[in-house]
Amino acid sequence: MSKLVLALLSGMFFTFILDFFLFLSFKLHYIDRYGIDLYYNILFADNQNGFWYLAGTIILGYFTIYFKNMTLTALLLGVLFAGVIALNIIPAWGEQAAKMVFMKPKQRLFDGRHIYHGDIYYDGRNEIYMYDNDLQRIITITKKDIKP
Repeated sequence: MSKLVLALLSGMFFTFILDFFLFLSFKLHYIDRYGIDLYYNILFADNQNGFWYLAGTIILGYFTIYFKNMTLTALLLGVLFAGVIALNIIPAWGEQAAKMVFMKPKQRLFDGRHIYHGDIYYDGRNEIYMYDNDLQRIITITKKDIKP
């Protein structure tokens, strides 16, 4: 039983560090670049997928505690860490990864007075940041103003 708890805690630790650097690259190369007013916290709770976090915790926990080949475990962790660090070092990679997570291309929103056409850059808790094709700039739309 204690080995299972140790595996979960180890997996959580490594997943948390990887997750931190992943979302840090999103903040540096996407959120800041497009001027999205967003407070960065370590968990990025609005955008965290609990299923993927739990899956990462279980997989990395298994590899660090139960898997017998420590060389392969170290190689796996090294590749994962190198990947997320590369997203921080190479801005184009960090931006592209963030676009895959946040951007919704070719959307149409209606707020009762205007129809907006463009790409949603970030869909936050209370606001949507959208590049409007007509205005040729990023606009902020409050979610409560949007009509279905």
